[in-house]
Amino acid sequence: MKRYTTFLLALLFPVTMYGQQNLTADELFAKARTTAFEQKDYTTSIALAKEALEKAPNYTDISVFLGRLYTWNKDLPAARAVFEDLGKRGVQDEDYFLAYASLEYWNDQNIKAIEIIDKGLSYHPKSETLLLLKAKVYFGMDHYEEADQAVKTLLSINPKNTEARALAVRINDLSSKNAVGIVYNYSHFDKQFDDDWHIVGVSYKRVTPIGSVILRGNYANKFAQGGTQIELEAYPRLSKMFYLYVGGGYSDDVGLFPKYRTGVSLNANLPHSFEAELGYRQLYFSNSIWMYTAAVGKYYKNFWFNLRTYITPDSKNISHSYTATVRYYTKSAQDYFAFQIGTGISPEENRNNLLENETFKLKTFKIGAEYNFSYRTNLFSVGTMYYNQEFRPGEKGNQFDITLGYTRKF
Repeated sequence: MKRYTTFLLALLFPVTMYGQQNLTADELFAKARTTAFEQKDYTTSIALAKEALEKAPNYTDISVFLGRLYTWNKDLPAARAVFEDLGKRGVQDEDYFLAYASLEYWNDQNIKAIEIIDKGLSYHPKSETLLLLKAKVYFGMDHYEEADQAVKTLLSINPKNTEARALAVRINDLSSKNAVGIVYNYSHFDKQFDDDWHIVGVSYKRVTPIGSVILRGNYANKFAQGGTQIELEAYPRLSKMFYLYVGGGYSDDVGLFPKYRTGVSLNANLPHSFEAELGYRQLYFSNSIWMYTAAVGKYYKNFWFNLRTYITPDSKNISHSYTATVRYYTKSAQDYFAFQIGTGISPEENRNNLLENETFKLKTFKIGAEYNFSYRTNLFSVGTMYYNQEFRPGEKGNQFDITLGYTRKF
């Protein structure tokens, strides 16, 4: 039996080797891709790609792929040698510039990456992949104006590019060093209160090397009384993926505002244009109210979807608040329509002083819309919200809000 098996192997082995030797360049290329992507065996894939190039030395796609393989295998000198050789041959393929620039970007050679990208864009000015990489490189260098310009160019070509839309929103928060804003909120109640509410907030935002800082002063006229509040918020960046929200506020006019408030959240910019947040908010009137929040967001083409919840435990039960938001971006990250629907009261809302008498534990339904638009460095917003609030057990009232806002960046 053993002798028979050896005889069969002797017959089959030359046939197998002969079949391998007669694979075409395309077949070897396909095998190299399969080996790399499915088996993650870059060493074997490199050997197959080099064998394919022996049969077709001018096959550019295989050479570019070989450069990528060396990059993934952490053999940077070999990868650069492949790409430099392609450059000497005057290759103008879009994928060549993308692969070469990606190598330099991933290894923190940002100036070289921009140089390669710009050369590629001279041949392919409408390349979405090159423009997106250019925006990422500049964003990683903290050159937000250049990143903003690249992503705006990309979105003018394809407004439905999901990854570009998500990046544009992140860049927008950092593209101007300073911003001043004013927001006015008007609330009318049909049953709950006799007097309408008026709230005005004035803010100053400063972008620092570690993130944004916002100082805000609020004036409220509620229950026919006036009061003020001061708030400070910061968004320190921890890494390319993670950043924090840290906020606090103080007021002497308890009842119109909480005595003080605090909040911390960890935010993540996740792969595939997802976002996530996990944190807490605390309000102190005569006692502290602790709320735990979680949110998940997703960019898809021109849309942004977000679902947020607030969980408020106490000794008797747990109160819940849920809000779903959809944005439709029309042009830049500052131009969009938004629709919101939810239940419960959140501490982010101007009506959060209602939390003092624990009406947040009663049933609330809300629905609203908002429109934001920009003109050069001027940002405008208008919004409306309807609430159906159970302000006493078994007794409901309606509330109608109108919000107007203006921000100037400089």
